[in-house]
Amino acid sequence: MGTLYGNVFSQTTICRFEALQLSFKNMCKLKPLLNKWLEEADSSSGSPTSIDKIAAQGRKRKKRTSIEVSVKGALESHFLKCPKPSAQEITSLADSLQLEKEVVRVWFCNRRQKEKRMTPPGGTLPGAEDVYGASRDTPPHHGVQTPVQ
Repeated sequence: MGTLYGNVFSQTTICRFEALQLSFKNMCKLKPLLNKWLEEADSSSGSPTSIDKIAAQGRKRKKRTSIEVSVKGALESHFLKCPKPSAQEITSLADSLQLEKEVVRVWFCNRRQKEKRMTPPGGTLPGAEDVYGASRDTPPHHGVQTPVQ
């Protein structure tokens, strides 16, 4: 309503209005706006109202993209090689998989977030090993060797 009639109401006022706990002073401020809104609602018979116009201006959400299993496999294998592809790599991958560039970019963002959630704090997934074959969970040696007896 604030957007419709040029007044902006605080969150507190809105909450008090919804809970029917408005002060007399606040109710006096709101009454003219509510009357105007009621008049407009009564007079409009199927024609788009100001509310409809404002709702139409709101951000439109894109329909959820479903990705085929084979395409998901290709994205997953690329992610394992390179979890943070460049814009150019994303574009060429999108072209080769016949997806929108934005869909591929968002898929990589979401996949990195999934990786963060799956990785336990302080390490890697069990069984993950570094290039030397040692588990990354074991402390580094830093050149100190244990004497052999």
